Amino acid sequence: MTQLSTGLKRGILALEDGRYFSGLTFGASGTSVGELVFNTSMSGYQEVLTDPSYAGQIITLTCPEIGNYGANDEDLESKKIYARGLVVRHLSRTFSSWRAGYSLSDFLLKHNIVGISSIDTRAITVHIRERGAMRCALTSEDFTPAQLIEMAKTAAPMVGADYTAEVTTNKPYHMGDGQYRIAVVDYGIKANILNQLVSHNLSLDVYPSFSTAAEILASRPDGIFLSNGPGDPAACEKIIEELKQLISSRTPIFGICLGHQLLSLALGAKTYKLKFGHRGGNQPVKDLLTGKVEITSQNHGFAVDEISLPDSLALTHINLNDKSVEGFTHRALPIFGVQYHPESSPGPHDSRYLFQRFCDFIKASQAA
Repeated sequence: MTQLSTGLKRGILALEDGRYFSGLTFGASGTSVGELVFNTSMSGYQEVLTDPSYAGQIITLTCPEIGNYGANDEDLESKKIYARGLVVRHLSRTFSSWRAGYSLSDFLLKHNIVGISSIDTRAITVHIRERGAMRCALTSEDFTPAQLIEMAKTAAPMVGADYTAEVTTNKPYHMGDGQYRIAVVDYGIKANILNQLVSHNLSLDVYPSFSTAAEILASRPDGIFLSNGPGDPAACEKIIEELKQLISSRTPIFGICLGHQLLSLALGAKTYKLKFGHRGGNQPVKDLLTGKVEITSQNHGFAVDEISLPDSLALTHINLNDKSVEGFTHRALPIFGVQYHPESSPGPHDSRYLFQRFCDFIKASQAA
């Protein structure tokens, strides 16, 4: 057992609707604002924190005991924590794992992120489910609740926010040496998505989110993969215009999470903001093509409007909790997308078949 090294001090979490919570802060000192959301995963807090799709958000973990296995340098999904804060019920005072290099508190301190514990996370979760995800302010500094509530009210809303430039790679790079050459567009991609693609015998050229269709198609890819990412898909107008050109190339395309939403917008559908989103490694989804139910890893606050799907798109997956769109395929072109994270980091491996489905699309396209 290793004792938690970082001391705790009083802090406040305040929501834009006037509700606030007092607790004990850990990690870095300071003040942060963002959209308050909750994640229902039982473990995997390190992968959750380093998922770029959380840019602009402060995460509440519904699992009451957090930090008991510490943190390490191997389980990062990106180079840094893009979330703006962490809220937990109980921060373990000790951590124990043969893979742990340091405590969760030290991990947050290393990345300059504020955390707060001793908070009634059940009350927060119920509040968000009733009122919707909302802006908040989190501090370890000497602010009053009224000051923090005002900070939350003046924070930038998630609707209309495009964070892709903040989380994408700065320049193209290459991974793998597989049979098919894939152009991966990075809107905030996770490391294990790239690992899964490479493990399926694919050679990857990874491009920044701001790359043009001409730049991507110049390498004559066998397929195009559109990654996960943060923010409001409808705000990514330039990306959507470039996607329309990629679609016209008739190259096989697979989009996940934000990539799925952007692809749907480029194909004529619409998106909307969910009340409190889907975040966790335990979201039930039904594959309408096979009739099977899979437990999926998800992190999104927006969804595709089923009513808006054009006739060219067929619904393939639905969320069994709220019946929202979780996947579609094009009726004529080798294009499909899913709303969730099939690489499952963290989460169950039920959805990894989708990477093989992408490979099958590529093989069929080349055989045609």
